[in-house]
Amino acid sequence: MTVTSLTTTPTAAGGEAPSVVEPGAVSRADGAVAASSGLLRIGTRGSALAVSQTTTVAEAIARATGVDVVLVIITTHGDVSRAPLAQLGGTGVFVSALREALVAGECDLAVHSLKDLPTGPCDGIALGAVPARADPRDALCARAGMTLETLPVGARVGTGSPRRAAQLLARRPDLQVSDIRGNVDTRLARISDDLDAVVLAAAGLDRIGRSDAISERFSLETAPPAPGQGALAIEVRDGDTDLPVMRRALAALNDPRARAEAIAERALLCTLEAGCAAPIGATAAITDDTLTLSATVYKLDGSEQLTATASAPWEPGMRDDEAPTEVGRRVARELLDRGAERLAPLGGTR
Repeated sequence: MTVTSLTTTPTAAGGEAPSVVEPGAVSRADGAVAASSGLLRIGTRGSALAVSQTTTVAEAIARATGVDVVLVIITTHGDVSRAPLAQLGGTGVFVSALREALVAGECDLAVHSLKDLPTGPCDGIALGAVPARADPRDALCARAGMTLETLPVGARVGTGSPRRAAQLLARRPDLQVSDIRGNVDTRLARISDDLDAVVLAAAGLDRIGRSDAISERFSLETAPPAPGQGALAIEVRDGDTDLPVMRRALAALNDPRARAEAIAERALLCTLEAGCAAPIGATAAITDDTLTLSATVYKLDGSEQLTATASAPWEPGMRDDEAPTEVGRRVARELLDRGAERLAPLGGTR
């Protein structure tokens, strides 16, 4: 692998001065890659979706820093097991192997789908950046281009998410909802086999060029997505956040609005102590310098639901996570006060 030297410029007051650098090269490795000057190693899962979204991150870093970037493929337990996520221990099964590789020095950054990231802190690891968010909505992929409304009575719909199952049954109690696993192509293939439709994240389909499979994008109001859906999380070792090349890379990736929205949604989950088995949808959005979070807790069979909303001022350039964190906590406390634990498996306390 060819490694180029990092081009640097003098640091100006308040940070590094912007400069024009020759973009570094982006490559992929299926085995271990030794640390090297002028090289950043990004840990990622090996699925088509993970590689696609991590390649976008790598290209942004290569443009901003001038260093070469290599994708290091990490296999996680969630990738090789076909058991339901709740049985495996939640979406964290996609994260732990990447974090272990990061702490062990096998990579310098790790890229996750933010909705997979556990809400509790991880020793030695920091959330370095949240890039601009893709479409957070859920998407219905159905045979013959049907929508949820036009699916026949008793139609068979596949999803691996209790939240999506509850939302589908809330709108169409007649549906037969099946638990499914597998990558995007595996799930889509079942539409012409034993299912009439599947529900997937629109962002994932868009990122791998499969938008044509979407027959309907659900509205955020009627089907609020999983907290963090559509967003990526870039993790880095705590001790590396102030390295000049890392600061430049993270600054190029981070979107303050997307980060604030993600922090609010994650604070909601953390306060509720809700895992992947809890059917919870949440949407945070910033409009007119105001951050608003709305969240809904569903009964697993879709027969009942409970919604709460809270807002707080937000200004462009804000870096403190305190305000969005408090918004998330306020919504969670209201849901708990109104009896959310009666509807869903939650462990939150007041």
